[in-house]
Amino acid sequence: MLSERNERKPSEEKKRSESRYRKPGFFSYTLARFAAFFVSRLIFKRKILRNEIRRAKGPYVVIANHEAALDFVNLIGATPRRLTFVVSNSFFSTLPVQGVMRRMHVIPKQQFQTELSDLRRMKAVVDSGNSFVIYPAGMMSENGLSTPIPEGTWQFLRWLGVDVYMAKTVGTYFAMPKWAGGFRRGRTYLDIYKLFGKEELSAMPVEDVRRRAEEALFFDAYREQEKYKVLYKGNHRVQGLENVLYMCPICGKEFSIRAAGENELVCDACGFSEKADAFGFLHAQKKKREIRYVSDWSSRILERQRKKIGKGFFLRLKTAIRTIDPKKHKFRDSGEGVVTLTDEKLILEGKVGGEPLRIEHPSGAFPILPFSPGKHFEIQNGKEIYRCLPEDGRQVMKFIDALKILHERSAVAAKAK
Repeated sequence: MLSERNERKPSEEKKRSESRYRKPGFFSYTLARFAAFFVSRLIFKRKILRNEIRRAKGPYVVIANHEAALDFVNLIGATPRRLTFVVSNSFFSTLPVQGVMRRMHVIPKQQFQTELSDLRRMKAVVDSGNSFVIYPAGMMSENGLSTPIPEGTWQFLRWLGVDVYMAKTVGTYFAMPKWAGGFRRGRTYLDIYKLFGKEELSAMPVEDVRRRAEEALFFDAYREQEKYKVLYKGNHRVQGLENVLYMCPICGKEFSIRAAGENELVCDACGFSEKADAFGFLHAQKKKREIRYVSDWSSRILERQRKKIGKGFFLRLKTAIRTIDPKKHKFRDSGEGVVTLTDEKLILEGKVGGEPLRIEHPSGAFPILPFSPGKHFEIQNGKEIYRCLPEDGRQVMKFIDALKILHERSAVAAKAK
Protein backbone atom coordinates (compact mmCIF):
# COMPACT_ATOMS: atom_id res chain seq x y z
CA MET A 1 0.00 0.00 0.00
CA LEU A 2 2.84 2.36 0.89
CA SER A 3 4.54 1.41 -2.37
CA GLU A 4 1.40 2.30 -4.35
CA ARG A 5 1.19 5.73 -2.68
CA ASN A 6 4.86 6.39 -3.45
CA GLU A 7 4.32 5.42 -7.07
CA ARG A 8 1.36 7.79 -7.40
CA LYS A 9 3.05 10.74 -5.72
CA PRO A 10 5.43 11.78 -8.54
CA SER A 11 2.56 11.65 -11.04
CA GLU A 12 0.34 13.79 -8.79
CA GLU A 13 3.16 16.27 -8.21
CA LYS A 14 3.77 16.49 -11.95
CA LYS A 15 0.08 17.22 -12.57
CA ARG A 16 0.11 19.95 -9.94
CA SER A 17 3.24 21.46 -11.49
CA GLU A 18 1.66 21.46 -14.95
CA SER A 19 -1.49 23.05 -13.53
CA ARG A 20 0.42 25.91 -11.91
CA TYR A 21 0.58 29.21 -13.80
CA ARG A 22 3.93 30.94 -14.06
CA LYS A 23 3.70 34.60 -14.99
CA PRO A 24 6.23 35.82 -17.58
CA GLY A 25 9.11 37.53 -15.77
CA PHE A 26 8.96 41.32 -15.77
CA PHE A 27 12.57 41.87 -16.87
CA SER A 28 12.61 39.18 -19.59
CA TYR A 29 9.22 40.24 -20.96
CA THR A 30 10.27 43.90 -20.99
CA LEU A 31 13.42 42.91 -22.88
CA ALA A 32 11.35 40.90 -25.38
CA ARG A 33 8.88 43.77 -25.75
CA PHE A 34 11.77 46.16 -26.45
CA ALA A 35 13.28 43.86 -29.12
CA ALA A 36 9.86 43.19 -30.65
CA PHE A 37 9.19 46.92 -30.90
CA PHE A 38 12.18 47.41 -33.21
CA VAL A 39 11.42 44.36 -35.37
CA SER A 40 7.72 45.21 -35.70
CA ARG A 41 8.40 48.87 -36.47
CA LEU A 42 11.62 48.71 -38.53
CA ILE A 43 11.27 45.38 -40.37
CA PHE A 44 7.54 44.63 -40.43
CA LYS A 45 6.53 48.32 -40.26
CA ARG A 46 3.44 47.15 -38.42
CA LYS A 47 0.25 49.17 -38.60
CA ILE A 48 -2.50 48.22 -36.11
CA LEU A 49 -6.00 48.50 -37.61
CA ARG A 50 -7.90 47.50 -34.44
CA ASN A 51 -6.68 46.45 -31.02
CA GLU A 52 -9.49 45.16 -28.81
CA ILE A 53 -7.15 43.43 -26.34
CA ARG A 54 -5.33 46.61 -25.34
CA ARG A 55 -7.73 47.24 -22.45
CA ALA A 56 -9.48 43.86 -22.30
CA LYS A 57 -10.10 42.53 -18.79
CA GLY A 58 -10.17 39.01 -17.44
CA PRO A 59 -8.71 35.88 -19.00
CA TYR A 60 -8.83 35.35 -22.76
CA VAL A 61 -7.16 33.46 -25.59
CA VAL A 62 -5.73 35.10 -28.70
CA ILE A 63 -5.71 32.92 -31.81
CA ALA A 64 -3.69 34.15 -34.78
CA ASN A 65 -2.97 33.25 -38.38
CA HIS A 66 0.63 32.30 -39.15
CA GLU A 67 2.28 33.85 -42.20
CA ALA A 68 5.93 34.04 -41.06
CA ALA A 69 8.30 32.76 -38.37
CA LEU A 70 8.34 36.00 -36.35
CA ASP A 71 4.61 36.82 -36.43
CA PHE A 72 4.61 36.80 -32.63
CA VAL A 73 6.70 39.98 -32.37
CA ASN A 74 3.71 41.97 -33.63
CA LEU A 75 1.68 40.80 -30.62
CA ILE A 76 4.14 41.12 -27.73
CA GLY A 77 3.52 44.85 -27.36
CA ALA A 78 -0.16 44.84 -28.31
CA THR A 79 -1.29 45.04 -24.67
CA PRO A 80 0.34 46.18 -21.41
CA ARG A 81 -0.41 42.71 -20.00
CA ARG A 82 2.27 40.03 -20.12
CA LEU A 83 0.91 37.39 -22.47
CA THR A 84 1.98 33.76 -22.41
CA PHE A 85 2.95 32.46 -25.85
CA VAL A 86 2.53 28.87 -27.05
CA VAL A 87 5.37 27.98 -29.45
CA SER A 88 6.55 24.85 -31.22
CA ASN A 89 8.97 22.69 -29.27
CA SER A 90 11.35 22.62 -32.25
CA PHE A 91 11.46 26.44 -32.38
CA PHE A 92 11.82 26.74 -28.62
CA SER A 93 14.56 24.09 -28.30
CA THR A 94 16.77 25.67 -30.97
CA LEU A 95 16.57 29.30 -29.83
CA PRO A 96 19.90 30.71 -28.62
CA VAL A 97 18.20 32.85 -25.93
CA GLN A 98 16.98 29.97 -23.80
CA GLY A 99 17.30 31.85 -20.52
CA VAL A 100 15.04 34.68 -21.62
CA MET A 101 12.48 32.31 -23.13
CA ARG A 102 12.32 30.18 -19.98
CA ARG A 103 11.83 33.25 -17.80
CA MET A 104 9.02 34.33 -20.14
CA HIS A 105 7.46 30.93 -19.34
CA VAL A 106 6.46 30.26 -22.94
CA ILE A 107 4.67 26.94 -23.41
CA PRO A 108 6.51 24.69 -25.89
CA LYS A 109 4.39 21.98 -27.51
CA GLN A 110 4.84 19.45 -30.26
CA GLN A 111 3.21 20.53 -33.50
CA PHE A 112 0.05 18.57 -34.39
CA GLN A 113 0.40 16.52 -31.20
CA THR A 114 -1.20 17.80 -28.01
CA GLU A 115 -0.39 16.05 -24.76
CA LEU A 116 -2.34 16.38 -21.51
CA SER A 117 0.59 18.29 -20.02
CA ASP A 118 0.24 20.95 -22.74
CA LEU A 119 -3.49 21.26 -22.10
CA ARG A 120 -2.93 21.62 -18.35
CA ARG A 121 -0.38 24.39 -18.82
CA MET A 122 -2.66 26.37 -21.12
CA LYS A 123 -5.68 25.85 -18.89
CA ALA A 124 -3.62 27.02 -15.90
CA VAL A 125 -3.01 30.37 -17.64
CA VAL A 126 -6.70 31.24 -18.03
CA ASP A 127 -7.67 29.68 -14.70
CA SER A 128 -5.32 32.17 -13.04
CA GLY A 129 -7.10 35.08 -14.79
CA ASN A 130 -4.39 35.60 -17.40
CA SER A 131 -4.17 35.19 -21.17
CA PHE A 132 -2.21 33.32 -23.80
CA VAL A 133 -1.55 33.41 -27.55
CA ILE A 134 -1.71 30.37 -29.81
CA TYR A 135 -1.25 29.87 -33.54
CA PRO A 136 -3.74 27.06 -34.33
CA ALA A 137 -2.15 26.18 -37.69
CA GLY A 138 1.23 25.88 -35.96
CA MET A 139 2.95 26.33 -39.30
CA MET A 140 4.03 29.39 -41.26
CA SER A 141 2.95 29.51 -44.89
CA GLU A 142 5.18 28.42 -47.77
CA ASN A 143 2.86 29.56 -50.58
CA GLY A 144 0.82 32.45 -49.16
CA LEU A 145 -2.08 30.19 -48.13
CA SER A 146 -3.32 29.10 -44.71
CA THR A 147 -1.94 25.78 -43.52
CA PRO A 148 -4.12 22.96 -42.09
CA ILE A 149 -5.49 23.21 -38.53
CA PRO A 150 -5.93 20.14 -36.29
CA GLU A 151 -9.59 19.22 -35.74
CA GLY A 152 -9.31 19.15 -31.93
CA THR A 153 -8.64 22.91 -31.84
CA TRP A 154 -12.31 23.89 -31.81
CA GLN A 155 -13.33 21.64 -28.92
CA PHE A 156 -10.27 22.92 -27.05
CA LEU A 157 -11.43 26.55 -27.42
CA ARG A 158 -14.86 25.68 -26.02
CA TRP A 159 -13.30 23.73 -23.14
CA LEU A 160 -11.26 26.75 -22.01
CA GLY A 161 -14.44 28.73 -21.31
CA VAL A 162 -13.02 32.23 -21.89
CA ASP A 163 -13.31 35.01 -24.49
CA VAL A 164 -11.44 34.36 -27.76
CA TYR A 165 -9.82 37.16 -29.76
CA MET A 166 -8.58 36.93 -33.33
CA ALA A 167 -5.28 38.55 -34.32
CA LYS A 168 -5.22 38.75 -38.12
CA THR A 169 -1.82 39.49 -39.62
CA VAL A 170 -1.42 40.69 -43.21
CA GLY A 171 1.89 41.04 -45.04
CA THR A 172 4.43 39.16 -42.94
CA TYR A 173 4.50 36.40 -45.57
CA PHE A 174 6.08 38.88 -47.98
CA ALA A 175 8.26 40.50 -45.34
CA MET A 176 9.76 37.12 -44.36
CA PRO A 177 9.16 34.47 -47.05
CA LYS A 178 9.59 30.92 -45.79
CA TRP A 179 11.11 29.84 -49.11
CA ALA A 180 13.65 32.67 -49.33
CA GLY A 181 14.90 33.35 -45.80
CA GLY A 182 15.82 36.77 -44.45
CA PHE A 183 13.73 39.94 -44.29
CA ARG A 184 12.11 42.10 -46.96
CA ARG A 185 11.09 45.38 -45.37
CA GLY A 186 7.59 46.61 -46.06
CA ARG A 187 4.27 47.47 -44.41
CA THR A 188 2.35 44.79 -42.45
CA TYR A 189 -1.05 45.06 -40.78
CA LEU A 190 -2.49 43.70 -37.55
CA ASP A 191 -6.22 43.55 -36.77
CA ILE A 192 -7.20 42.30 -33.28
CA TYR A 193 -10.88 41.83 -32.48
CA LYS A 194 -13.16 39.66 -30.34
CA LEU A 195 -14.18 36.51 -32.20
CA PHE A 196 -16.19 34.76 -29.48
CA GLY A 197 -17.55 35.82 -26.11
CA LYS A 198 -17.27 33.03 -23.53
CA GLU A 199 -21.04 32.66 -23.11
CA GLU A 200 -21.60 32.56 -26.86
CA LEU A 201 -18.78 30.04 -27.28
CA SER A 202 -20.09 27.65 -24.64
CA ALA A 203 -23.52 27.55 -26.31
CA MET A 204 -22.23 27.18 -29.87
CA PRO A 205 -21.95 23.78 -31.61
CA VAL A 206 -18.36 22.76 -32.31
CA GLU A 207 -19.01 22.76 -36.05
CA ASP A 208 -20.12 26.42 -35.91
CA VAL A 209 -17.02 27.28 -33.88
CA ARG A 210 -14.87 25.60 -36.50
CA ARG A 211 -16.59 27.40 -39.38
CA ARG A 212 -16.27 30.88 -37.90
CA ALA A 213 -12.71 30.40 -36.63
CA GLU A 214 -11.45 28.90 -39.89
CA GLU A 215 -12.98 31.79 -41.82
CA ALA A 216 -11.19 34.25 -39.53
CA LEU A 217 -7.86 32.40 -39.74
CA PHE A 218 -7.95 31.85 -43.50
CA PHE A 219 -5.69 33.98 -45.67
CA ASP A 220 -4.41 34.20 -49.22
CA ALA A 221 -1.44 36.55 -49.02
CA TYR A 222 -1.43 37.25 -52.76
CA ARG A 223 -5.08 38.28 -52.94
CA GLU A 224 -4.60 40.44 -49.85
CA GLN A 225 -1.61 42.03 -51.62
CA GLU A 226 -3.98 43.05 -54.44
CA LYS A 227 -5.86 45.10 -51.87
CA TYR A 228 -2.90 46.72 -50.10
CA LYS A 229 -0.31 46.87 -52.94
CA VAL A 230 2.69 47.09 -50.60
CA LEU A 231 6.21 47.34 -52.02
CA TYR A 232 8.51 44.99 -50.08
CA LYS A 233 12.23 45.42 -50.64
CA GLY A 234 13.46 42.72 -53.03
CA ASN A 235 10.01 41.22 -53.49
CA HIS A 236 10.75 40.52 -57.17
CA ARG A 237 13.41 37.96 -56.24
CA VAL A 238 12.25 34.37 -56.70
CA GLN A 239 15.31 32.29 -55.75
CA GLY A 240 14.01 29.45 -53.57
CA LEU A 241 10.46 29.65 -54.90
CA GLU A 242 11.21 26.81 -57.32
CA ASN A 243 11.32 24.51 -54.28
CA VAL A 244 7.65 25.31 -53.59
CA LEU A 245 6.48 25.48 -57.22
CA TYR A 246 8.19 22.21 -58.15
CA MET A 247 5.75 21.22 -60.92
CA CYS A 248 5.09 23.06 -64.17
CA PRO A 249 1.43 24.20 -64.26
CA ILE A 250 1.33 23.81 -68.05
CA CYS A 251 3.05 20.52 -68.92
CA GLY A 252 2.84 18.93 -65.44
CA LYS A 253 6.51 17.92 -65.35
CA GLU A 254 7.94 17.59 -61.82
CA PHE A 255 11.22 19.28 -60.79
CA SER A 256 11.53 21.06 -64.14
CA ILE A 257 11.12 24.56 -62.69
CA ARG A 258 14.25 26.62 -62.03
CA ALA A 259 14.98 30.19 -61.03
CA ALA A 260 16.61 32.16 -63.83
CA GLY A 261 18.20 35.41 -62.80
CA GLU A 262 16.61 37.38 -59.97
CA ASN A 263 12.96 37.36 -60.94
CA GLU A 264 12.18 34.59 -63.45
CA LEU A 265 10.89 31.02 -63.12
CA VAL A 266 11.39 28.78 -66.16
CA CYS A 267 10.25 25.25 -67.01
CA ASP A 268 13.10 23.38 -68.71
CA ALA A 269 10.65 20.83 -70.12
CA CYS A 270 8.21 23.05 -72.05
CA GLY A 271 9.69 26.54 -71.84
CA PHE A 272 6.87 28.06 -69.76
CA SER A 273 8.21 31.20 -68.08
CA GLU A 274 6.96 33.80 -65.62
CA LYS A 275 8.59 36.88 -64.14
CA ALA A 276 7.84 38.43 -60.75
CA ASP A 277 7.16 42.14 -60.39
CA ALA A 278 7.94 44.44 -57.44
CA PHE A 279 4.68 43.42 -55.71
CA GLY A 280 5.44 39.68 -55.93
CA PHE A 281 2.91 38.96 -58.70
CA LEU A 282 3.87 36.66 -61.59
CA HIS A 283 3.56 37.52 -65.28
CA ALA A 284 3.88 35.14 -68.24
CA GLN A 285 5.11 36.12 -71.67
CA LYS A 286 1.92 34.62 -73.11
CA LYS A 287 -1.00 36.24 -71.29
CA LYS A 288 -3.37 33.30 -71.70
CA ARG A 289 -0.94 31.08 -69.77
CA GLU A 290 -0.38 33.52 -66.91
CA ILE A 291 -0.77 32.39 -63.32
CA ARG A 292 -0.60 35.62 -61.37
CA TYR A 293 -0.46 34.25 -57.82
CA VAL A 294 2.01 31.82 -56.30
CA SER A 295 -0.91 30.58 -54.18
CA ASP A 296 -2.84 29.62 -57.35
CA TRP A 297 0.16 27.86 -58.90
CA SER A 298 0.69 25.91 -55.67
CA SER A 299 -3.01 24.97 -55.52
CA ARG A 300 -2.84 23.73 -59.10
CA ILE A 301 0.08 21.45 -58.17
CA LEU A 302 -1.86 20.06 -55.20
CA GLU A 303 -4.88 19.36 -57.41
CA ARG A 304 -2.73 17.48 -59.94
CA GLN A 305 -1.21 15.42 -57.12
CA ARG A 306 -4.68 14.55 -55.81
CA LYS A 307 -5.37 12.88 -59.16
CA LYS A 308 -2.05 11.01 -59.11
CA ILE A 309 -2.04 9.76 -55.52
CA GLY A 310 -4.19 6.69 -55.09
CA LYS A 311 -4.11 3.19 -53.69
CA GLY A 312 -0.61 1.80 -53.92
CA PHE A 313 1.05 5.23 -53.64
CA PHE A 314 4.70 4.88 -52.63
CA LEU A 315 7.40 7.50 -52.01
CA ARG A 316 10.79 6.47 -50.60
CA LEU A 317 13.49 8.99 -49.65
CA LYS A 318 17.01 8.32 -48.46
CA THR A 319 17.79 10.91 -45.79
CA ALA A 320 20.28 12.23 -43.29
CA ILE A 321 18.83 12.57 -39.78
CA ARG A 322 19.46 15.34 -37.26
CA THR A 323 18.34 15.62 -33.66
CA ILE A 324 18.44 18.49 -31.18
CA ASP A 325 21.58 18.93 -29.09
CA PRO A 326 20.10 19.98 -25.70
CA LYS A 327 23.33 21.73 -24.66
CA LYS A 328 24.00 23.73 -27.82
CA HIS A 329 20.30 24.24 -28.63
CA LYS A 330 20.63 23.37 -32.29
CA PHE A 331 20.18 20.39 -34.58
CA ARG A 332 23.21 18.14 -35.04
CA ASP A 333 23.97 15.26 -37.44
CA SER A 334 22.87 12.06 -35.71
CA GLY A 335 22.46 9.37 -38.34
CA GLU A 336 20.83 8.39 -41.59
CA GLY A 337 17.89 6.38 -42.77
CA VAL A 338 14.97 6.04 -45.14
CA VAL A 339 11.55 7.70 -45.05
CA THR A 340 8.74 5.75 -46.70
CA LEU A 341 5.31 7.24 -47.32
CA THR A 342 2.52 5.06 -48.69
CA ASP A 343 -1.24 5.43 -48.83
CA GLU A 344 -1.32 3.61 -45.48
CA LYS A 345 1.85 4.37 -43.50
CA LEU A 346 4.58 6.90 -42.76
CA ILE A 347 7.77 5.11 -41.71
CA LEU A 348 11.17 6.41 -40.67
CA GLU A 349 13.83 3.75 -40.18
CA GLY A 350 17.58 3.90 -39.88
CA LYS A 351 20.23 4.52 -37.25
CA VAL A 352 20.48 7.47 -34.86
CA GLY A 353 23.45 7.75 -32.52
CA GLY A 354 24.50 4.26 -33.59
CA GLU A 355 21.19 2.78 -32.39
CA PRO A 356 18.48 1.35 -34.67
CA LEU A 357 15.42 3.56 -35.14
CA ARG A 358 11.99 2.74 -36.50
CA ILE A 359 8.97 5.05 -36.24
CA GLU A 360 5.65 4.24 -37.83
CA HIS A 361 2.47 6.33 -38.05
CA PRO A 362 -0.70 6.06 -40.15
CA SER A 363 -0.12 8.18 -43.28
CA GLY A 364 -3.16 10.32 -42.47
CA ALA A 365 -2.13 11.02 -38.87
CA PHE A 366 -0.75 14.53 -39.51
CA PRO A 367 -2.28 17.35 -41.58
CA ILE A 368 1.27 18.54 -42.30
CA LEU A 369 4.74 18.34 -40.77
CA PRO A 370 7.25 21.11 -39.99
CA PHE A 371 9.41 21.65 -43.08
CA SER A 372 11.63 23.99 -45.03
CA PRO A 373 11.16 23.85 -48.84
CA GLY A 374 14.13 22.29 -50.60
CA LYS A 375 15.84 21.40 -47.31
CA HIS A 376 14.14 19.25 -44.68
CA PHE A 377 11.03 18.08 -42.87
CA GLU A 378 10.62 16.94 -39.27
CA ILE A 379 9.03 13.74 -38.01
CA GLN A 380 7.96 13.85 -34.37
CA ASN A 381 7.57 10.90 -32.08
CA GLY A 382 6.39 11.93 -28.63
CA LYS A 383 8.90 14.52 -27.42
CA GLU A 384 11.57 13.44 -29.91
CA ILE A 385 12.08 15.41 -33.12
CA TYR A 386 13.89 13.89 -36.10
CA ARG A 387 14.87 16.37 -38.80
CA CYS A 388 15.13 14.56 -42.13
CA LEU A 389 17.28 15.99 -44.94
CA PRO A 390 16.56 13.99 -48.15
CA GLU A 391 19.39 13.52 -50.62
CA ASP A 392 17.24 15.34 -53.16
CA GLY A 393 15.88 18.39 -51.36
CA ARG A 394 13.43 19.04 -54.20
CA GLN A 395 11.41 16.06 -52.93
CA VAL A 396 10.53 17.82 -49.66
CA MET A 397 7.57 19.77 -51.06
CA LYS A 398 6.26 16.74 -52.95
CA PHE A 399 6.41 14.73 -49.71
CA ILE A 400 4.51 17.46 -47.81
CA ASP A 401 1.86 17.75 -50.54
CA ALA A 402 1.34 13.97 -50.48
CA LEU A 403 1.00 14.08 -46.69
CA LYS A 404 -1.65 16.82 -46.94
CA ILE A 405 -3.66 14.79 -49.45
CA LEU A 406 -3.48 11.56 -47.46
CA HIS A 407 -4.62 13.39 -44.33
CA GLU A 408 -7.55 14.95 -46.19
CA ARG A 409 -8.69 11.52 -47.34
CA SER A 410 -8.25 10.04 -43.87
CA ALA A 411 -10.37 12.84 -42.35
CA VAL A 412 -13.12 12.34 -44.94
CA ALA A 413 -13.13 8.57 -44.34
CA ALA A 414 -13.31 9.08 -40.56
CA LYS A 415 -16.34 11.39 -40.89
CA ALA A 416 -18.08 8.93 -43.18
CA LYS A 417 -17.95 6.17 -40.55
